[in-house]
Amino acid sequence: MAAMNEKDYYAILGVEKDATGEQIRKAFQQKARKLHPDVNKEPDAEERFKEVSEAYAVLSDDAKRQRYDAMRSGSPFGGAAGGYASPAGTAGGSYTGDPFDWGFPFGGSYTSRRTTRSRSYNPKAGADIVFEVTLDDETAAAGTRRGVSFQRYATCDACHGHGSVEHTHAVTCPTCGGSGRMTVDLASLFGFGVVEMTCPECEGTGRVVEDPCTSCGGSGRVLTASEVVVDIPANTHDGDTIRVEGMGNAGTNGESSGDFVCRVLLPSERVTARQATGLGIIGFSLPFIVLGLVSESWRFNMVMGCLMVAFGAAQLLADGVSGNARWLRNAAKAVGSGAVRAVVLVLLMLALVSIGPWLGLLLPLFLLLSLFGRRLQ
Repeated sequence: MAAMNEKDYYAILGVEKDATGEQIRKAFQQKARKLHPDVNKEPDAEERFKEVSEAYAVLSDDAKRQRYDAMRSGSPFGGAAGGYASPAGTAGGSYTGDPFDWGFPFGGSYTSRRTTRSRSYNPKAGADIVFEVTLDDETAAAGTRRGVSFQRYATCDACHGHGSVEHTHAVTCPTCGGSGRMTVDLASLFGFGVVEMTCPECEGTGRVVEDPCTSCGGSGRVLTASEVVVDIPANTHDGDTIRVEGMGNAGTNGESSGDFVCRVLLPSERVTARQATGLGIIGFSLPFIVLGLVSESWRFNMVMGCLMVAFGAAQLLADGVSGNARWLRNAAKAVGSGAVRAVVLVLLMLALVSIGPWLGLLLPLFLLLSLFGRRLQ
């Protein structure tokens, strides 16, 4: 089977067969810069550049790489000949620390994103970092100060966020010529035709940092540990936010930084999702119960309404009932929202009853099923 494609893409890129996606990417970038026809005037430079691009197009794609490895091992319908790590990309992870020896004060986790190093010039404003702090009633009423240690992308000190120490302006990507895309002919590999892919040098932007900073790799920011002190004012309520400007993730290539946003959670004021479902069902039932009391023709709907109230109450009591004034206001809003939906339905039912009595009786059942379906998703 190896005779179907004698090219050794690993050898062409100069990587091992178990190379990671990031290693393959870096190898391609290095060779592409040296062999690009605009830079290298040797007679075979263009052909070698195409060969390197072809190798990268196959090895950077999981499915194509497995197929290529299987073909070379003599088993075209098998898996990869050997194991290898998936291409490096964004990855998530939780970070927990002990800020200022107080323990992690916000009782949660901070998720950071790790990106591959690239000299792509892609200025973007930094994202906010949102952290949730859970407080009890006494602490929220009195106010408090908390410290947090966390990881974030900070402006690179070496290049001051530009991505390059010597040059502050981006240049056209030499690999794709500024288009951000590359076309590679893979007709010789198991019938693959022409494949268009995002240029790995500029990551599709068409521009690159001319002389990438060795500290940040050209992005203008580096992952670092930071500390922030958050002053939570007195009489804070559930959902309130405290914003510390500029302490979020730094932007790429000199763009502005995001903020550190602390969101307060106060369980005594918060209506849970199950409680909100129960309260909405109770509110939805009330208009039908009232109509059943004043009109005999609506008695069936009153019975259904009572059953719905019982179910809604069970949902509500499952998470407990709080006597907090804000919780009661939030609960009243949930009941009112359900009642408004029911009133709209009643008006629709009255219109349908004039057409056919059973239409008006069946409509609540259909709406109830729809309501439960949305809540349970």
